[in-house]
Amino acid sequence: MKRNILIHPDPRLKKVCDPVPDLSDELRVLADDMLETMYDAPGIGLAAPQIGVLSRLIVLDCAKSDNDEEARPLVMFNPQVVASSDERNVYEEGCLSIPEQYAEVERPKVVDVEWLDTDGVLQKETFDGLWATCVQHEIDHLDGKLFIDYLKPLRRQMITRKMVKLKKERAREGS
Repeated sequence: MKRNILIHPDPRLKKVCDPVPDLSDELRVLADDMLETMYDAPGIGLAAPQIGVLSRLIVLDCAKSDNDEEARPLVMFNPQVVASSDERNVYEEGCLSIPEQYAEVERPKVVDVEWLDTDGVLQKETFDGLWATCVQHEIDHLDGKLFIDYLKPLRRQMITRKMVKLKKERAREGS
């Protein structure tokens, strides 16, 4: 089931999320809903707080953006970066909660991430390039951090004002 994506500014997007204590069928359904919502948007990542659920759950699939033919959806419960490279990368990031706004953000080029999969099995993988940027962006959401928090205050305020205006327009249209 497709979910509504919260638009910044929304206080839920600034909250630190609770760890997922144990996996339930309800959480697996939530993960499926998040993938459907992300693909429909379309986006390459989505964090649970973006749909108003304050749990440490993210989904991502950078395969199509990375020019792979096959989709490679990942569902991560309680993801955490356990190591990151000194080498940095700059990507122009966007966010489904901040539509049509993009900015260059610098992050570690390579990260090692641990998480629980949908079966509750601990996974560990090294991510590079776009995948590394995306997984860090989504984990930031779990800590109440948005990509615009990396920007200079004036730019951040400008984007926030645009989002306030967008939310007012959408409210008037009833969407």
